[in-house]
Amino acid sequence: MSHKHSILNLLGIKDKNIKVMDKDWLKEEVRNGLHCKIISAKLTYTPEACKCCGCVNEGSIVKNGTKLTHPLLLDMAGCPTYLELKKQRFLCRECGQTFIAETCIVKKRCHITNDVKRSIAVQGTRNISEKDLALEHRVSNNTVKRVFGDFYDTFRQVYTHLPENLAIDEFKSVKSAEGAMSLIICDSDNKKIFDILEDRRNKSIMDYFMRFPQEQRAKVKTVVVDLYGPYQKLFQALFPQAELIIDRFHIVTQVNRALNMARVSFMNTLKKSKDLKANRDYRKLKKYWKLILKKEETLNSTEYRYHRLFKGLVTERGIIDYLLSLDEGLRLNYNAYQTIIFTVNHRKPKLFSSFVHEKQQGLTVKMDQALKTFRQSEKAIINALNYDYSNGLVEGINNKIKVIKRTAYGYRNFSNFRNRIFIEYKLLEIKTTA
Repeated sequence: MSHKHSILNLLGIKDKNIKVMDKDWLKEEVRNGLHCKIISAKLTYTPEACKCCGCVNEGSIVKNGTKLTHPLLLDMAGCPTYLELKKQRFLCRECGQTFIAETCIVKKRCHITNDVKRSIAVQGTRNISEKDLALEHRVSNNTVKRVFGDFYDTFRQVYTHLPENLAIDEFKSVKSAEGAMSLIICDSDNKKIFDILEDRRNKSIMDYFMRFPQEQRAKVKTVVVDLYGPYQKLFQALFPQAELIIDRFHIVTQVNRALNMARVSFMNTLKKSKDLKANRDYRKLKKYWKLILKKEETLNSTEYRYHRLFKGLVTERGIIDYLLSLDEGLRLNYNAYQTIIFTVNHRKPKLFSSFVHEKQQGLTVKMDQALKTFRQSEKAIINALNYDYSNGLVEGINNKIKVIKRTAYGYRNFSNFRNRIFIEYKLLEIKTTA
């Protein structure tokens, strides 16, 4: 009996009513082109009552043959494994009905064991598509969807508590969503997703946060957002006691794009020229575009090296000086860019305010627009320089969300997409029984 008990333990079968056959308990067959292991066992017991009429068994229920089933087990040694289980059939002499013995390892009228389903639910936390999960566990795609529905509850927000520090950003949603972009809300302190909204439009955001009590909204201390103007007014109205913070990444991105456009605009003027020197300068500006965007304080000014398109030895500082000498407008935009990123990186709120309010000459329209945007959101940007909170956490989560969507080759249903995000971030607990 000991080897039978060991076999059941290896298979994870804890039902004491299941017994491994004495002879020929292990077979190998070919099913669907795969070599499978078949373990033979029998399920029998004495029922307490009839499943059909409820009559208590006082000798009225007798055995009446067996029913052969083949529930799917977890793979053994990389081989598909099935349990050839003979389930006892019972006949009730009181009502004349028959019923089949039941076990805790597999649901009634189901051929997939609970262990396989639980494995699917656990593996769902990995970044793997539902199709690949189905192939790994030798089930259908729809089975994987049903397992997720059975083992995980849909996330439902309890509108009684709000984090003190919020970080908010949007991401590209799915086609079935109400809006093109969805909104992600994170707790800046515990670094976790707080909720995901289907629509990022102001009305949807307002309706969502207004469900929270006024005293909870009043406890919010900071809200980190991007430079999207309507957001700032909306969140200031929703959280009157909170300090609005503009994400520092979006501040730098504004002037980064403006400088890049100034460089490309000057390059286009050189491209039209038939002068040989202009052609070489065009290639230099194209080759060293990353160097132009580099922090000025990190440029190497002592190490002389050979650089492509330059004659002789030259430093990074020397390359930048040459490129800026080609056009006064490019130099002015470069200086504006460097000033902004210096104030952001070194947290210089006073220098930032004085610079954006100074009248700047020779800047491109795009750079002027960036500085104008900074003036309009000056208070929130100053907060960004005074507080350590940022949207770095949310941007990282957004990248993971893109990977989840790409791995699945897209999602049609927003609810399924949202649930999968929560599952992969382990924010939904697996049910003990499904």
